[in-house]
Amino acid sequence: MLDALNTLVRDVSSTPSFSHSSGIMVTRVCDFLQADICALYAVDQRSGRLRIVNQEGMQEDVAAGIHLNRGQGIVGFVAERAEPVNVLDMTTHKQFFEVRGLDDRKFAVFLGVPVIHNRLVFGVLTVQRQSDPFTEEEEGFLGSLATQIAHVVARAEATLELFPTRGIPTDAPDLRFKGIPGSSGIGLGTAVVIAPPADLDLVPDRIAQDQEAEFAAFNRAVSEVAEDLREIHESMAATVGEEEMALFDAYLHMLDDEAIPADVRTEIAAGQWAPGALRRVISSHTQQLEASRSTYLAERSADVRELGQRVLARLQNVQRPVCEIPPDAILVAEEITAGMLAEFPTDRLKAIVALKGTGSSHAAILARTLDVPAVMGAEDIPVLEIDRHRLVVDGTFGEVVCNPSRSVTRHFDRVASEERDLADSLALLRDEPAETLDGHRVNLWVNIGLVGDITRSLDKGAEGIGLFRTEVVFGTRDRFPTEQEQRLIYREHMEAFDPRPVSMRTLDIGGDKQLPYFPIEERDPSLGWRGIRVTLDHPEIFLVQVRAMLKANAGLEGTLRVMLPMVTNLNEIEEAISMIDRAFREVRAEGFDCKQPQIGAMIEVPSAVYQAREIAKVVDFLAVGSNDLTQYMLAASRNNPRVADLYDEFHPAVLMAMREVVKAAHAEQKGIGVCGEMAGTPEGALLCLGMGYDVLSMNSTNLLRVKCMIRNVTRIGCRRVLARAFKLKSQENVRSLVQEHLESIGLKKLIPQHAMPELQ
Repeated sequence: MLDALNTLVRDVSSTPSFSHSSGIMVTRVCDFLQADICALYAVDQRSGRLRIVNQEGMQEDVAAGIHLNRGQGIVGFVAERAEPVNVLDMTTHKQFFEVRGLDDRKFAVFLGVPVIHNRLVFGVLTVQRQSDPFTEEEEGFLGSLATQIAHVVARAEATLELFPTRGIPTDAPDLRFKGIPGSSGIGLGTAVVIAPPADLDLVPDRIAQDQEAEFAAFNRAVSEVAEDLREIHESMAATVGEEEMALFDAYLHMLDDEAIPADVRTEIAAGQWAPGALRRVISSHTQQLEASRSTYLAERSADVRELGQRVLARLQNVQRPVCEIPPDAILVAEEITAGMLAEFPTDRLKAIVALKGTGSSHAAILARTLDVPAVMGAEDIPVLEIDRHRLVVDGTFGEVVCNPSRSVTRHFDRVASEERDLADSLALLRDEPAETLDGHRVNLWVNIGLVGDITRSLDKGAEGIGLFRTEVVFGTRDRFPTEQEQRLIYREHMEAFDPRPVSMRTLDIGGDKQLPYFPIEERDPSLGWRGIRVTLDHPEIFLVQVRAMLKANAGLEGTLRVMLPMVTNLNEIEEAISMIDRAFREVRAEGFDCKQPQIGAMIEVPSAVYQAREIAKVVDFLAVGSNDLTQYMLAASRNNPRVADLYDEFHPAVLMAMREVVKAAHAEQKGIGVCGEMAGTPEGALLCLGMGYDVLSMNSTNLLRVKCMIRNVTRIGCRRVLARAFKLKSQENVRSLVQEHLESIGLKKLIPQHAMPELQ
């Protein structure tokens, strides 16, 4: 039974069309449970009424005419009570409601289970048969199925697939949709919905009549798409940096003869026509990626799918419909890829909204490079209905407002205007020291990963690099970069920041950070092979990278700081130090004038917190990765929507852990910094200042805001706020305390405005 359940859930979840997937489900459920009738009822979240969206065993006209209120009939009873009903004779149930044309008395054995997503009932799944009661095992099967397909039903309801005639009324103001922050900022404008010009899912299998003609058509389509992508590459070259350009190169590499085209040609050689062969191969590749436990690899499926749609459009001679792009366009699509974004006129682009994706999506990375607000993963947006509607996109908090009222528009206009004014005033602090009113100096460094970040960081007055995410260099390629390739990229950053210090994290992959050419498949990736564990097991990767770092730093004044990620014990650190010493000797022997680097350990897991003092004895500095530390302290991933609200760096336990690490570092006279989101907000930075952190490293966007806070507080005042925070019981209370303190000293302007009275 478990195998049947897993297979059915996989097939339902992977079928793009809800009508098709729900049809598969009701048919198979009937077969598996030997039921005469299976029906999926959907609940309209606005009216509360239920109707059948797919069924097996009923007459179509009868099924189409069934509409129930919540609580009406036995099905409505299941929806209202949000609990299953399993009866031998449904006609004896107190809520029985006879429907004309439906022979419930003949098929009286009834089992119905609610379909619940995020505590809301989105539907009811029912089965009926003439005789034999449904067993507990069968009830468990149907309940498990309903639980696992609930997100599919909820998404279909949100995107109007369940109730397509409902639409978004033009007079319904202030419709709010929640997503994931992709790129900060506020964008107001007109939605422009982009749909793929060709749909792979609609391509049937067909035997090729002329195999040579199919080969020729496919080869021509691939060549044309490759030329299109080269043009995109050239058009974006002046706008983004080398690493960002590598995102487009990834498309071209997928068109290499030994990649996707080779698999398609194999299918054609087996007798399939070119469009069908393409659909099969793209479907196979995307299913493998989506099945991965790696968020990174799962998101790359969007790139593969979009590439397939481009090739199919060329095969079918279909051009993307030309639509008028307003001067205040907000790009909206189910999936937004780097290629789609590159083709859109950036001078008219005010924001982007994607139903799928996260902050690590290629589109989100490019949006940040282009300084365009972005919201990803806004899966509830009815993309079929939203075209040309007015939108407000809040990329900072990951929210979209459709049909904003005048008051809401004025609110966002005011917030955007205040942000611009604040940015202008903060720019005056660029060359001022990050020093408190009582004379305490703090180092403000930046987290960086792309060449495009260099200019933005220096323009904001960054005093060093606190975290160079070297995995970005690896992730934008289709193979491991050579030592020389790494050296050149690292050198570009070091020269730009010289004589400022540069902290380079050794390759940190595993968990939600994966390389397309070195996939790591594990049952529990967050607790598996990641960070320093991977590179110590592959010394050839570690040594090449460290050698590249040392050579890149040769002849420069700035200090190279090598950071070891995700360390959990002293043995890992000692082994890494030994390998760094070896690399240093080798590079010096080759004639490079390089200095011994400083070596630091990142404190990101509870075990490292408790061993922080012992770790501090053997390294030159410590760096707290507050994002991962929060995740592991609270056992909650911010990328998991089911528990994301539990992830909060202001949790008292996280604050206590961070304070203990500072004490340990300073007890050994070692410097310590924090390089996570905790350091990048005025509230979090104030608490870090109170704890005694020497370095605060953050995204360049937040640097001047934090500097302004530092220059308007005293260190002793921060310590007092921290002491009060430790007496509180919840993260909400801690955050409120710090915000109230900032407001009391005239720094309310530094706290990003979010809550709107009109939308509460």
